[in-house]
Amino acid sequence: MSSRLGHLWKHGAAFLGSPYAIMGGAMTWVSEAGLVSAISNAGGFGVIACGAMPPAVLEKEIRITRVKTAKPFGVNLIIMHPELNALIDVCIAEKISHIVLAGGLPKAVTISKIKNAGIKVLCFAPAYAIGKKLVKMGADALVIEGMEAGGHIGPVSTSVLAQEILPEMAKEFPEIPVFVAGGIGRGEAMVAYLEMGAAGVQLGTRFVCAHESIAHPNFKRAFMKAAARDAVPSVQIDPEFSVIPVRALANKATDEFIGVQRQAIEDYRAGKLDKKSAQLKIEHFWAGALRRAVVDGDVEKGSLMAGQSVGMVKAEQSVAAIIAELIAQAEAYLVG
Repeated sequence: MSSRLGHLWKHGAAFLGSPYAIMGGAMTWVSEAGLVSAISNAGGFGVIACGAMPPAVLEKEIRITRVKTAKPFGVNLIIMHPELNALIDVCIAEKISHIVLAGGLPKAVTISKIKNAGIKVLCFAPAYAIGKKLVKMGADALVIEGMEAGGHIGPVSTSVLAQEILPEMAKEFPEIPVFVAGGIGRGEAMVAYLEMGAAGVQLGTRFVCAHESIAHPNFKRAFMKAAARDAVPSVQIDPEFSVIPVRALANKATDEFIGVQRQAIEDYRAGKLDKKSAQLKIEHFWAGALRRAVVDGDVEKGSLMAGQSVGMVKAEQSVAAIIAELIAQAEAYLVG
């Protein structure tokens, strides 16, 4: 690795405790012990996706990961999880070094509990004002993730968030590392954000087709065949009935979801369903859909959550090869 690249992500690498400031995006059903340990072993920083895991399952996953790597790794916790405090207790007991809090704005008491145990806290900041608030609440680092990312997304692109947040953070909180995520698939893009002031990057989609990923072969094939424009946000057909925006590859389920929304709304208008029941019918459509795709390989009825960088995923590679490729691209770009 060149001294220039090393300098650019020195702050982020030191914060993570890894040679490279490349975080693995936490992807439910994908970011488990095998992939997480492979990312850390290759010099990046793997992150377990806790998702809906109960505490006992998370404990087991952490211990399996520890068998596979002696390198640092983190855990991503969803703040809406009904057993969040118990999950934090597991991370404390297992001496996890970093926790990423996702899925909304965490409470100050949650951040304090984690920090008081000596664990570093990373939080997602969808705007500078929120990032500033999180830092004042005690967040040790921020992740800014644009709408190009896979899964649950916000309304603003990565490039705009970077321009909005990175310069302000550098002026007001230069000691706080900021990691950029969403749509990053090549080393040149990593360098661009590092030169703008990012401490590091987070990539998810790029690692889905790694040899070490447990994603079903059908899921991986769908990724390798897809173009950037195939990864689209979920469609909401009526402003009165909200749909959480999720970016995924379009398939038969995508079309069926529009039909389910339309039918539920028609039933509500006709008095066959009350508004709450109609909303629940819409929300329940995707229940278990990600597992169906990732684990069972049902790429027609499941949810193929993918970022727009999916178009850069062309083959199944080892995690080490993916990271080496990203670094080679970054260094070639820096040499000019």
